[in-house]
Amino acid sequence: MASPVSVYNSNSLDPRIRTTPRDSLKMELLADVSLLPGEERIIDKDVIYICPFNGAVKGKVLITNYRLYFKSLDADVLVSLDVPLGAISRVEKMGGASSRGENSYGLDITCKDMRNLRFALKQEGHSRRDLFEILFRFAFPLSHGLSLFAYLNQEKFPENGWSIYKPVEEFRRQGLPNNKWRITFINKNYDLCDTYPTVLAVPFKSAEEDLKRVATFRSRGRIPVLSWIHRENKAVIVRCSQPLVGMSGKRNKDDERYLDMIREANDTTKLTIYDARPSVNAVANKATGGGYEGDEYQNAELVFLDIQNIHVMRESLKKLKDIVYPNVEESHWLSSLESTHWLEHIKLVLSGAIQVADKVSGGNSVVVHCSDGWDRTAQLTSLAMLMLDSHFRTLRGFQVLIEKEWISFGHKFASRIGHGDKNHTDQDRSPIFVQFIDCVWQMTKQFPTAFEFNENLLLTILDHLYSCRFGTFLYNCESVRDQNEVRTKTLSLWSLVNSKMEIYLNPFYTPESGRVLYPVASMRHLELWVTYYIRWNPRIQHQQQSPVEQRYRELLALRDEYLKKLEQLQMSDSSSTSSDLANSTAPNASSSTPPKQYLRTPL
Repeated sequence: MASPVSVYNSNSLDPRIRTTPRDSLKMELLADVSLLPGEERIIDKDVIYICPFNGAVKGKVLITNYRLYFKSLDADVLVSLDVPLGAISRVEKMGGASSRGENSYGLDITCKDMRNLRFALKQEGHSRRDLFEILFRFAFPLSHGLSLFAYLNQEKFPENGWSIYKPVEEFRRQGLPNNKWRITFINKNYDLCDTYPTVLAVPFKSAEEDLKRVATFRSRGRIPVLSWIHRENKAVIVRCSQPLVGMSGKRNKDDERYLDMIREANDTTKLTIYDARPSVNAVANKATGGGYEGDEYQNAELVFLDIQNIHVMRESLKKLKDIVYPNVEESHWLSSLESTHWLEHIKLVLSGAIQVADKVSGGNSVVVHCSDGWDRTAQLTSLAMLMLDSHFRTLRGFQVLIEKEWISFGHKFASRIGHGDKNHTDQDRSPIFVQFIDCVWQMTKQFPTAFEFNENLLLTILDHLYSCRFGTFLYNCESVRDQNEVRTKTLSLWSLVNSKMEIYLNPFYTPESGRVLYPVASMRHLELWVTYYIRWNPRIQHQQQSPVEQRYRELLALRDEYLKKLEQLQMSDSSSTSSDLANSTAPNASSSTPPKQYLRTPL
């Protein structure tokens, strides 16, 4: 249970001191904030929030070890903010002691979730110093030797979300092991590859020594391993990193033979290798010892998917934020959106995943990689699996997909998001996972009945990608999570989701096993995800749920109510029938009344 914030009221100690209504309002402002178990109040202060939509708003800000909370003082202008400190990217001082102009002295806060905050304070007496120092310390705990809030969170949930994904069980669901593929524990101590999971599926014919030799020729030791197998045609999606070809054009016979084993596993004529990078980038990677598969890989074809690197994606999202926050530039909206290239990148990622899914659906095995195999590779494999396998389109199945393809296979969440780290200019930051969730949202729009989960789940996932309330997205790989005891000392996001599943369910969901989804990856069919990227704009916030969905939910509630009443009637009738039988002493069976027949109405 969340505990209310206790606001110290010095006046309450002396009954002779009377408070004015406004003083009382100040005292009560933060009284209704509910803290999480383990969350502690650090400081509260009178500030002016420079709201981009309502102008300067007086109120009180509360900083805890988990959040920044603001509530307006003016009853006529109701403004509140509830921002997890993990969502803060940068805190800067605004103005100086000699700054002129109203509200020119205070703090500027840049957030990772598409919004910025600005607070003004009184200039005298270094009034912002304590607020700045506390905010800087608790927003970036790892930079100050403190624990992330996930390790302090004492919430309790009925389900342990860490048990949602069990690798061997997931492989069994896919029909593995079989006579072509085996499960290996060669990486149980992370000796083969420190960024891979401990359980891997590899060709049945491959020996453990083969895997070790292949690891020496793949970037970071990330060897080709199975992500998914088609139940009917046995075609597979295999993921890995780039081969270490280098400028001299090195070869590795073990690697070439290993890829041929993958091809032979379902008698694919030609193994298709999808390199997510633009070809020019792949060539440039040779200079740093990387590269791509050349003609020496017989019975294989190489296809470049032209998806840009993490730096291009970071700049693209920055441009998008500039045009949507705080205000949307209406007059040149389409040209401004086009100049960000965000939807163009979404299109290329979706288009690549469609090619992978189509090839596998047609019976051909594929290998997918980028440079290191933890960014664009994860996007492509997980989206292709979402298109091919209806299980991953269920609420729990989608959790498994994220745990498997993103978390266990070492997408660098800590580097890409910067949890608890003050270094906001780090060149490793990039919205790769946000882009994946955006692609999923695009698919849910094009196939509104194919997914068991709704948009609310996607928004919740992205909110907690930053919040540091759960351990799910912390650190870069499984080996580091094990070192930091994430599974035993923090909670899983799926514990929260699965404890109130009803709010994440899509009322239009129609289960269809075996159906492959091919979204249309053209600019005409892609949309900007307004309810995520522009959700802080009050005009967007006040948009109602679609009338059709609202009515559908009402009908579902009505159906449940009728079914409950029907069940109660049947129970009361059965109990009265049994008491009648017990009280009956008639010896003649022919005189007994025949039991009533009830018609079940399908509601």
